[in-house]
Amino acid sequence: MYGVLIAFKDYDIIEGVFASEWVGFDNFKEFFNNPNFSVVMTNSIAISLLKLVFGFPAPILLAILLNEVRNIVFKRIAQTISYLPFFVSWVVVAGIWYELFSTDGGVVNNLLVFLGLIKEPIFWFGDPDLIWGMIVASDVWKGIGFGTIIYLASIMSVNTELYESAVIDGANRFKQIWHITLPAIRPTIILLFILNMAGILDAGFEQVYVMQNPMLLDKAEIIDTYVMKMGIFRAQYEMATAVGVFKSVIGMIALFTLNFLIKKTGEEGIF
Repeated sequence: MYGVLIAFKDYDIIEGVFASEWVGFDNFKEFFNNPNFSVVMTNSIAISLLKLVFGFPAPILLAILLNEVRNIVFKRIAQTISYLPFFVSWVVVAGIWYELFSTDGGVVNNLLVFLGLIKEPIFWFGDPDLIWGMIVASDVWKGIGFGTIIYLASIMSVNTELYESAVIDGANRFKQIWHITLPAIRPTIILLFILNMAGILDAGFEQVYVMQNPMLLDKAEIIDTYVMKMGIFRAQYEMATAVGVFKSVIGMIALFTLNFLIKKTGEEGIF
């Protein structure tokens, strides 16, 4: 709460929080009227939604596929490979992706040129129209393993007798997945979906910051990077705090609203 007060003050670092002039919602109004407001909001929401659309179902599908694998050795190797990127920092991930998509000897560009799909290398990290795709793809690649483990644990708790009964009734593997596996892990899916929606403005500070550059700011400037630049680079602490408070309020509203709507449908919410 001590830090939140700064959002409602004309903060002076020498006078301190309590001695600084109280300005009410002026910092919030200044942010809403700032020309950058629409840019950072659009980018934050768009990147978050794209991550949700592509990143949320990916671990579910991978978990179901791995659950169908009968070769234990292959299954464990696949799990390990998919999970390893989760432990790699975004700085390292960005470096790997820069090398893979480099215009000078990058594997992806070389392959596309070799296949005749493009005539010359593409500057993937210099084209504003491509950066959202790069951010989402790298996020899915890094996070799919962790989500897969959560869903696999949920799938493993399903009573095997249900599958045995389904086989006796003549159900194929697809029907078993559709009528047994998915309904069984639905509570886990709902829980993670609510938590993901609560972070609708959390586009991923560290990832976006290490991947953005001056050429991409129109598409890669998000709320978190904007807050950092306002607070650290420009020393506008009250403005940065106000933006952070705004983001937190939106997240709480999204969390409570979605949880309420989920419970209205008869499903179990997170509280």
